[in-house]
Amino acid sequence: MADTAGQADIRGIDINKLVEGFAEEGIVLKNFCRVTKAGARELRWYQKTAGFLTGPTTTGITTTLINNTDSKSLPVAIEPSYTRTTSYVKKYFAESPLISLEDLNDSDPDVWADMIKDIARAVNYQVDARIYTVMTAAGAQTGAATADGWDDTATGDPILDLTTAEQQIRAQGYDTSGLVLYINSIEYKNLINWVISVKGSSIPAFSSEKVKTGVMMELLGMKIVVSENATTDQAVVFVPNKAVTWKEFMPLSTAVIDDPGIGKKVRVWAEGEAIRPNPNAVYVITDTVV
Repeated sequence: MADTAGQADIRGIDINKLVEGFAEEGIVLKNFCRVTKAGARELRWYQKTAGFLTGPTTTGITTTLINNTDSKSLPVAIEPSYTRTTSYVKKYFAESPLISLEDLNDSDPDVWADMIKDIARAVNYQVDARIYTVMTAAGAQTGAATADGWDDTATGDPILDLTTAEQQIRAQGYDTSGLVLYINSIEYKNLINWVISVKGSSIPAFSSEKVKTGVMMELLGMKIVVSENATTDQAVVFVPNKAVTWKEFMPLSTAVIDDPGIGKKVRVWAEGEAIRPNPNAVYVITDTVV
């Protein structure tokens, strides 16, 4: 049937080809790791057993023999000891389904661009998650949040928790001038509420580095990074480029697999493993949410 003015079949349609629906959160934890090349898939690395060397003690002598040595006496022999550790490279691997030439040519959304971007982000997300798992594994310094945690405005004290973390890392001999606080959005909300609403402080300045590093702001000299990769009910303070090393066997790579006359798909992969040679450069604050 023929249509006249105002009827649906002859109206124009404004098609938005920009597909949205999910936020594009930055995947940034790898930026704070020391990245080195892995020459093989089996990684052997060594960790010092102690920080400061001290002399052996003996019966009746409990202080170090290095201090106050008698004249003409022999020096005490001291040496470092090491723990050998073996890790293995992990592969992060994903691909798109085969997309037909017809769909590539006449789909309203830019399916191909979205596919490449989102699959690469998915692989990177898993790399970030692995770094976080290794960083917070058993052996790192840890302590519970004050009283009932950051969401309890009456008894919680996140500033005390953060300064405790800084002091404990400093006590191990690490430079704490550029610490990173890595937290979930829930901890971030509770921290900001405590600082501003409870204590009445002015809003901390937001960092211009957020676009490329994920840093939201600085507090107590710490760069605050907020990510949904971070587990809620804990906050992690660490020394960047010291706490975790990413051993990269293969960097993030993409390949287009073309099936002439039929379609194509994209494949993305990366290979590497996170190691934590300096567990004392990490402090995990637990029980931040009641």
